[in-house]
Amino acid sequence: MATTDVEDFIGQNRQLSDLVETFRSVSESEKHWKSRREFIFRNINDYEDPHLDQLLALSMVWANHVFLGCRYDPVLLEKVSEMAEGIVVEDAPVFKTRDELIKQQQQQKKVHGPAIIHSVLH
Repeated sequence: MATTDVEDFIGQNRQLSDLVETFRSVSESEKHWKSRREFIFRNINDYEDPHLDQLLALSMVWANHVFLGCRYDPVLLEKVSEMAEGIVVEDAPVFKTRDELIKQQQQQKKVHGPAIIHSVLH
């Protein structure tokens, strides 16, 4: 759903929209909530009562992964990524794992290390 599609859906489904609004956490920014709300709207038909809590948990997993860089089991991340397919998050942060940072540092040492030694010796 594009932003206008979500807004149209909300206008046409006021009761459902009001229900979904109750799921917003007080700590969620407008940007964070807007994306998570779209995730919920996209998938709510597959998780009606009594499975609505499962959808809310999956929406938090997805949002925490996207906005906070939280890591989860790869199977779970694949599931929520499929559920969120097509959701565009503007200016989403980019996170690197510890292993990626170490590898990057090691590559920089390989590239810059000999040049530094050469300049010190000469």
